[in-house]
Amino acid sequence: MSAAIQTIAVRAAPGLRVPVEGKPHAYITDTETVSVPVTAYNLRRIADGDLVRVQPAKRKG
Repeated sequence: MSAAIQTIAVRAAPGLRVPVEGKPHAYITDTETVSVPVTAYNLRRIADGDLVRVQPAKRKG
């Protein structure tokens, strides 16, 4: 049985473009929230202030 990959919602800090892990020519920007895996790379970017955690939108239902 494989474990589910945990993800977090992030966006780049204002004015920054942050390379996507493993895709150096693709960027996370400050205009769109994206879901990224919880990895050392992404956690380090959050700790450095390059990425900002965003609370996912609540689903109505």
